[in-house]
Amino acid sequence: MTNDTVKGFRDYTGEEARKRQRIKGIIAGIFQKYGFEVAETPVLEYEEFVKSGNEPSEVISDIFKLQDKGKRNLALRYEFTFQLKRIAQNKKLPYRRYQIGEVFRDEPVSTNRVRQITQCDADIIGSTAKDEAEILALASEILKALGINAVICINNRKLLNEILDSEGIKNKSEVMREIDKLDKMPEDEIRKNLKKYKADKLLSVFKKPEKFFAKYMSYKEIKELKKECQNYSIKVNFSPSLARGLSYYNGSIWEIKTKEMKETIIGGGSYPVNGIPSTGISFGIERLSHLATIDAPEKRILIISIGQDEKAIKLSESLRQSSVPCLIMYNKVSKALEFANSYQLPYVIFLGEEEAKKKKVKLRDMKTGKEEMMKETKLLDLLKKI
Repeated sequence: MTNDTVKGFRDYTGEEARKRQRIKGIIAGIFQKYGFEVAETPVLEYEEFVKSGNEPSEVISDIFKLQDKGKRNLALRYEFTFQLKRIAQNKKLPYRRYQIGEVFRDEPVSTNRVRQITQCDADIIGSTAKDEAEILALASEILKALGINAVICINNRKLLNEILDSEGIKNKSEVMREIDKLDKMPEDEIRKNLKKYKADKLLSVFKKPEKFFAKYMSYKEIKELKKECQNYSIKVNFSPSLARGLSYYNGSIWEIKTKEMKETIIGGGSYPVNGIPSTGISFGIERLSHLATIDAPEKRILIISIGQDEKAIKLSESLRQSSVPCLIMYNKVSKALEFANSYQLPYVIFLGEEEAKKKKVKLRDMKTGKEEMMKETKLLDLLKKI
């Protein structure tokens, strides 16, 4: 028997866990600010439902599969989008939904790739190009709030299909997957793979300047999206080889990248939900947490009762009613201070005989060591600000 986590799965505690929670809070707050309502869906679904609409995609092979006692074929959700087919039914359009939770991928593990991902999605069912631009504005605001510098790359699946059709390319799904790797793998390796499909000539096409692509009918959607993004003062870069891995995309697609990480940090695009034009974006907490330049300090306050247990409990109730997190330790001062240092608690409150006589408490700043005797009203005012 081992206590180790399963490969690709992790425990998060302390500062790392607090940072993840803060990021989720920031993202949820911005989702709500843009008028999205929250939803929750099961982590477990029928395997057939999980696969539906994505059969040609590589992602199908990465689904975690299992059976229940009734021998039903089930699967862990690998994303939230397919579940929209169910929860969006009979909703007044546009239906704006966000969801934050765990998804699972049975895929190779690397430094920035794990098998349990905390995903944050925002989707609009019944969308237009204006909504696509708003989704990118939302993403831009989240990145700014997290202190992450990144580049928004856009393309369109219609344009990709039009290019491949004009070049007489067969096996379009396989070719798209190779083209999508141009920013991730050496060009010689991609050229070799494309030769299998007699599509290596495409490499010269995707090196052309943006004005070259204006000759394709579908480029008008790129042009329209760029125009709508200007209304939000968002800069986007046209990336003609961008394909995205999921097969359900049928219009605009985007990926957000940063110099600090080779993997894409945010992705999304437009696709149909029950035949209705829709658009969405997805953030993975794991990569954002690695990149975010925000602090998540410990805010718990430790009350040390030195023979004043009843008063300590009443003080803790006052603090908690004022939304100040706190805990109590009794009598053993040195052990309590060691605990506070170990968890980097910002303040300790001493409540002993002297403090009880003066109807005050003693507050110690654990960073500076400074102590001050004060009344409870002043203490509450001070601690509400941390």
